[in-house]
Amino acid sequence: MSRAFLFPGQGAQTIGMGRDLAGAYPAARAVFEEVDDALREKLSDLIWNGDQDTLTLTHNAQPALMATSIAAMRALEAEGIAVGSAAYVAGHSLGEYSALTAAGALSVADAARLLRARGTAMQDAVPVGVGAMAAILGLSLEQVRTVAADAAQGEVCAAANDNDPGQVVVSGHKAAVERATLLAKDAGAKRAVMLPVSAPFHCALMAPAAEVMKDALSAVEIKDPVVPVVANVVAEAVTSSAQIRSLLVDQITGAVRWRETVSWMRANGVDEFWEIGAGKALIGMVRRIDRSAATRAIGTAADVQAAVAG
Repeated sequence: MSRAFLFPGQGAQTIGMGRDLAGAYPAARAVFEEVDDALREKLSDLIWNGDQDTLTLTHNAQPALMATSIAAMRALEAEGIAVGSAAYVAGHSLGEYSALTAAGALSVADAARLLRARGTAMQDAVPVGVGAMAAILGLSLEQVRTVAADAAQGEVCAAANDNDPGQVVVSGHKAAVERATLLAKDAGAKRAVMLPVSAPFHCALMAPAAEVMKDALSAVEIKDPVVPVVANVVAEAVTSSAQIRSLLVDQITGAVRWRETVSWMRANGVDEFWEIGAGKALIGMVRRIDRSAATRAIGTAADVQAAVAG
């Protein structure tokens, strides 16, 4: 079977994630230690023993989720399942940094520092309460784009995450997003719910954060990945470090084209998707995009052992 490794984004974080991986695999523990060293703080202590609200803060959640994903990847590699066994890697929003790290394009330390900077920049780009995001369930991407355009009324409101055929997330000014939820229901949406997020990600309001990340990325070494990375903003494989650097800047304000990303990999021969790290949100999306695709979640030592056993 042709396999792709997927890496989760914000929202998957839970206290205790990765702890048993670190206990069972020295290579996994080393990832958390490397992240702690890079950030000059014990992020691992927050991940394993802290409180959920603190972990959920954007500047903590982003490097924490990357650390957990790469720890799971290192555990797989310790059992002989290398990243090169995948045809492609991809990650949802911040998960793209995890994918790039798994594929050798970024070092663990650089990814941790970039994600700390990214989380801080995204939080600082818009004052708390000014922006919002909402999930629209049961409308197509085109329908949601129409709703967002009608709701904008001179403000920002845009389709930010095209997750699967039944779920599109809109992002922008809070009042505009609230208008979008009402218009979506009028247009026949099954549900339209405001999301508990601290900033309006993946829309034009994130432009200040994109400038910060442009500077941060320019100072970091990015190598060509050993496995092609299917990038969020273009929904196709990229293999050059120069293109990756540019797309990571575009990703801050650009939409996460996840439905198209999965469909592109299916069209290019992938029939098995493994979610590497915390949670199972991405394989849930995969199943809604294409029920015939095989899926597996790798978040614990038991999951790694099950994968090795086949």
